Amino acid sequence: MLRLAAPLALTELGWLAMGFTDTVMVGRLPASATAIGAVSLGSTLFYTIGVFGSGTMLGMDTLVAQAYGAGKLEECHRTMWNGLYLVCALSPLLMAFLLMFLPLFPHLGLAPALVAQTVPFLKALVWSTLPLALYFVLRRYLQAMGIVAPVVFALVSANLVNVAGNWALVYGHLGLPAMGVPGSGWSTCISRTYMVIVLAIAAVYYDHKRNSGLWMASRRVELRRIQELLRLGLPAASQLLLEIGAFAFATFLIGKLGAVALAGHQIALNVASFTYMVPLGIGSAAAVRVGQAIGARDPRGAARAGWMALFFGACFMSCAGLGLFLFPQYVARIYTPQADVVRMGAALLLVAAVFQLFDGLQVVATGALRGTGNTRVPMLANLIGYWVIGLPLGAFLCFKLHWGAMGMWVGLCLALILIGSGLVIVWHRAVTHLAHGSVFSGEISV
Repeated sequence: MLRLAAPLALTELGWLAMGFTDTVMVGRLPASATAIGAVSLGSTLFYTIGVFGSGTMLGMDTLVAQAYGAGKLEECHRTMWNGLYLVCALSPLLMAFLLMFLPLFPHLGLAPALVAQTVPFLKALVWSTLPLALYFVLRRYLQAMGIVAPVVFALVSANLVNVAGNWALVYGHLGLPAMGVPGSGWSTCISRTYMVIVLAIAAVYYDHKRNSGLWMASRRVELRRIQELLRLGLPAASQLLLEIGAFAFATFLIGKLGAVALAGHQIALNVASFTYMVPLGIGSAAAVRVGQAIGARDPRGAARAGWMALFFGACFMSCAGLGLFLFPQYVARIYTPQADVVRMGAALLLVAAVFQLFDGLQVVATGALRGTGNTRVPMLANLIGYWVIGLPLGAFLCFKLHWGAMGMWVGLCLALILIGSGLVIVWHRAVTHLAHGSVFSGEISV
């Protein structure tokens, strides 16, 4: 578990480092709070919609890992090909939806200066939808078969590409025009295209090295396989959409409080997202290890893999929570020297410290359950936790009781506590079914 989880956690950190780079680079522009807020709004909306298409590929964790565990390599390859076909069809629809949303920005009650920078940033970022979706397919395919080195290399090197791109496009170096905030969006787009190229080369290389029969497998469109991907992937994508959408909705509500509150929210959200990426990588490893064990008809091994992943996730997030509790202002100062933004960010980081453990538990449990083929329960948990309980409570505290951004974060904190606790209980029930050998059609009845 540790050999697989460590590089995948590093991969997730490398993925989020792109957002960190974008935020820090634009944070040195004039009107720092507005620039950071524009990146926050644009990135949040993109992830809310654009990542939905990529999230449909989470079903590959189940199908490819279980097929690999059963020694059916051709099934792995056929799933990859059909995953590529699926995202090529979905991506233009998602791009069109994102672009249709742009004319609504001036009517959302946001500051005109914020809208003026957010819209061109998002127009650039939207072109990364297809590269991002293709990257997800190739990454899930490779890691489900235990090939993680090229995934790590792609993210680490893509961050270097992104740093150079931000330096050149945001501030106008190497003879390029100074594009400001939109330049950061174009830099991210270029970096994601680069990642797809790296993983495509890796897939071909490892097929040749292992003689796994990638090009001998059927490459025709298989509607039943696509339906299976959607059956598993749509609930997983919906769960992702509900979670990201909750923070996106909170971002838009906090945006009504002004640029300082929004910038502080972006700092706290970015930091919480960084710590979240480690258990997210552990959760991906859990999905692979649990899926491979079930494919190999080893239910006890699947149970051990899930609990070990939860243990690693809980240990890391407990340490992260302690660090945020002890040093919130030092962390906030990494993003900006602006004193009022630092104070706001530090206050919200204290709330983030409280929910770290539960955030880790929920994402790792989601991965372990995905390895069994159960993607519906995490979706329902996020629906109830965020949208029925957390967001309404946060909005009430924020606007009715005038707690401001702090009230919104308290509501989100309660949601994560409930979701994390609930999904650990669901995994415990899944383990009980595993112990009795209740594995059928790649899914455990929970």
